[in-house]
Amino acid sequence: MARIAQKSRIVQKFGGTSVGDIGRIKRVVSHVKNAVDAGHEVAVVVSAMAGVTDDLVATVGQAADEWDSSEYDSVVSCGEQICSGLFALALQQAGVPARSWLAWQVPVRTDGVHGKARIQSIETDILAESMAQGQVAVVAGFQGLGPTGRVTTLGRGGSDTTAVALATALDADRCEIFTDVDGVYTADPRIVAKARKLDKITYEEMLEMASLGAKVLQTRAVELAMKYHVPVHVLSSFRGPPGTLLIDEDDFVEQHVVSGIAYSRDEAQITLVSVLDKPGIAAAVFGPLAEANVNVDMIVQNVSEDGANTDLTFTVGKADVDRAVGVLRTLRDALHFRDVVPDSNVVKISVIGVGMRSHAGVANRMFQTLADKSINIKVIATSEIKISVLIAEEYCELALRALHTAYGLDSA
Repeated sequence: MARIAQKSRIVQKFGGTSVGDIGRIKRVVSHVKNAVDAGHEVAVVVSAMAGVTDDLVATVGQAADEWDSSEYDSVVSCGEQICSGLFALALQQAGVPARSWLAWQVPVRTDGVHGKARIQSIETDILAESMAQGQVAVVAGFQGLGPTGRVTTLGRGGSDTTAVALATALDADRCEIFTDVDGVYTADPRIVAKARKLDKITYEEMLEMASLGAKVLQTRAVELAMKYHVPVHVLSSFRGPPGTLLIDEDDFVEQHVVSGIAYSRDEAQITLVSVLDKPGIAAAVFGPLAEANVNVDMIVQNVSEDGANTDLTFTVGKADVDRAVGVLRTLRDALHFRDVVPDSNVVKISVIGVGMRSHAGVANRMFQTLADKSINIKVIATSEIKISVLIAEEYCELALRALHTAYGLDSA
């Protein structure tokens, strides 16, 4: 096959389900081989094989009730090490020169926050040299090298971040994320049968969808892609193109008012009943929560009828409920509120679209649609391109389908 005169540089990433066993690895190797045969320089980022990281985490728990986070990272990063070597071997077996690389060998430098490290730089000289010689560089995702020379990990989904960061450092023409779905949908197709695959989506919309429960891409990976304008193409490992392309808003010829409906079940509502309505109370509540590493999302304060007391409602992740309630109860005597009422039986539903900036009535349609289905709204939060509501969890699927229809997103 004739090679192109000007080589393009591509980073391809394969997730855990794509490399779930040796058979799948051998199957997806064809995507890399096709790119190499077309004359491209290719770097590959791999996750651990499906289930391996979970097994390693469980093994750490069996070894110790409490553990050194540095040693935890040493263990759980092994899945990517194994997979990168196997992937390189499979490429060699297919006639494609390849070499595997661990984060410390590149190196991928990070800060020292074990378990959720952030990439600071990637030194690409050794990879670029290898790729220029015709080798595919297979890089272990999810891991980095901390400032003290210890292995770090980037948090779940971190291989997406590795791929986009590597594409940025290599000045790649594009980053292809191969996964078990064939692109980004207007809603979860497992719930909304009429959900449509999007050919294109803006970085901002994808960022909102990723942060609101869509599992296609990790939030930090989208942030990096948006910051450095990296073209990202989400593709299926098991089907052909075209997938979904992430682009700048300015590149959209025609913008839909709403591009998608997302949801998150990882939400819990906490209400402080009859808290003092005076300056400084919010800081007195949310400051200690921040110190306890509890992330607060949606916040609403009721109107005070007597000018003295009101209710303060906000949401946290379900895993943080007990910790948040514990912190708040220590503040009860100082803040003089009547009670702390947690509720984990809630779900956050969000409509997302860059077209909201220039169209009125988007929120009203959402509220009216939910009202027509007798679904009560507990909390509302908005941004330029997003409207989120908190509702009882039992209405999640009904709300998703109704809103998908209301905004004209159903497939023909």
